[in-house]
Amino acid sequence: MEYVIVTGTSRGIGFELSRLFADAGFKVLALSRNDKPINSLKHENIEAFPFDVSSKEDQDKLFKFLKENDCTVSALINNAGKLINKPFLELTDQEFKSVYEVNVFGVASMTKLVLPFMNKEGHVLTISSMGGIQGSAKFPGLSAYSSSKGAVLTLTELLAEEFKETGPAFNALALGAVQTEMLEEAFPGYKAPVSAVEMAEYIMDFALKGQKLYNGKILQVSSSTP
Repeated sequence: MEYVIVTGTSRGIGFELSRLFADAGFKVLALSRNDKPINSLKHENIEAFPFDVSSKEDQDKLFKFLKENDCTVSALINNAGKLINKPFLELTDQEFKSVYEVNVFGVASMTKLVLPFMNKEGHVLTISSMGGIQGSAKFPGLSAYSSSKGAVLTLTELLAEEFKETGPAFNALALGAVQTEMLEEAFPGYKAPVSAVEMAEYIMDFALKGQKLYNGKILQVSSSTP
């Protein structure tokens, strides 16, 4: 069975992305700590179960599922993210680490776990943020979030180099403002020019075709910052 794997599917872009892939006929493995929203779709092409990208136990469960079902993965979309909006001096060490556990170590662990099930033509696509781009506008309160998003951009470039002979391809999209619950947490009251569905449509197209033209690239997908 061939799957597209999407993490962070309980809301926003991940939810819409899973629905779009499934509606287009792709088998989707939708992974999120809260699997109720995506399972409520009752879509025949969506397989979903509770999953925390920072949990070793959940990672082992996923590996077992992929192995026992003889799965291949055509695309892994690392979309799960954690955001804490708090002044740097008020952030506890644990809060800072918790953001990195999801946004950096979770991406690394998921990628390492899924790679054995991918072929040369596969695509590992990580969803980052304009806040992680060097020289971009920065905003108070997002020190943990934006710095973690910068880390996965460098990781993407490194993995593309390490696997350039064998594949799969590795790319990252640094998103600007998209109207999601997470944007509301970062910038309360701000109205973004792009909806979650519109961005999901773009990401789906890039996940399916982008690896033919790009590898190790960071694409800035933004019409506004935030």
